[in-house]
Amino acid sequence: MKKMYLFLSMVTVFALALSACAPAAPVATEPPAPTAVPPTAVPPTATEAPPAVGSAEHPIKVLFVPSVDANVIVTGGEVMAAALKEATGLNFEVVVPTSYAATIEEMCASPTDTMAFIPAFGYVLANDLCGVDVAFKAVRRGWGVYWTMIVVARDSDIDSIDDLNGKKFAFPDAGSTSGYLVPSVMLKDAGVTVGEELEAGGHPQAVRAVYTGEADFAAAFYSPWAAPEGATPWAIGDDPEVPVDVNSCALNEDKSKLLCEGYRVLDARANIREEFPDVISKVRILMLSPEIPNDTMSFGPEFPADVRAQIETALQAFAESEAWGASLGSEDFYGWSGMQPAADAEYDFIRKLVVESGTTIESLR
Repeated sequence: MKKMYLFLSMVTVFALALSACAPAAPVATEPPAPTAVPPTAVPPTATEAPPAVGSAEHPIKVLFVPSVDANVIVTGGEVMAAALKEATGLNFEVVVPTSYAATIEEMCASPTDTMAFIPAFGYVLANDLCGVDVAFKAVRRGWGVYWTMIVVARDSDIDSIDDLNGKKFAFPDAGSTSGYLVPSVMLKDAGVTVGEELEAGGHPQAVRAVYTGEADFAAAFYSPWAAPEGATPWAIGDDPEVPVDVNSCALNEDKSKLLCEGYRVLDARANIREEFPDVISKVRILMLSPEIPNDTMSFGPEFPADVRAQIETALQAFAESEAWGASLGSEDFYGWSGMQPAADAEYDFIRKLVVESGTTIESLR
């Protein structure tokens, strides 16, 4: 009995010991309230300034109307761009749009970074459309003006403007001053209604159309022939044809000139001399227009004034350099022997013709 009592006492003690060692039951508590954290202010993203006009990332677009071979324009244009970059540190991109109208539209669409070499007609349209501003005009062999020539086949029976009624007319581009605007007014004033019209794609191409018989007559630019040393130079009112036998005309040794007993042909016919060396004996000048203000070098309407001033100074210096002859001064390019400052008012005569013809930029598209 004592043993049994002792055993039960030991069990009780042992149980009490175990209960004392057991962990306390967890007490349910409320989770701590979250600490409010103020939102972090996100700094505004800084807007990067656009690249400066003339930088490598934003070159100045130099536009040239496609009046002659585009490859010639690009090659000569790159010569000019390199010279301007060297003088100013600015970057330039040479661009030859597909038409005169496309050139005007590009200037108006990119008013801050375009400069262009455009004829008087294109300049007037661009100025009226969006405020394109003239800076310089071309000088060709001392002339600040030039002419439209209407040409026909030399063996043609066309002898006057009246004979052009119903004839097929080739012209360079509907946006050309001497190739379309001026001759259109001449024909209208003479009461002439032409037959089929052919937009040839350039002055040389218009002359070529007459040479090949694709058109009965064409309009293209005329610059007076250059007389040999000691001979009397051409003057307004003189015969536009060289004063010697046209069958004597031939290329010089390097094919860079079309010479007729020393007289150098400088009108649009000379631009196809390599393809057709006998062009003067096959294509004759029927008549000339009144004087036309020379082509322009113009800037976009919002072109930066300080950058423009740098370019104008550099262009004037370039016009006095030997490199000019491999660029704008080349007779296969635009044939500018130099340039002069120009004012908008000098092109009021062309504005009058634009009004008379009813031509708009929409009609050229």
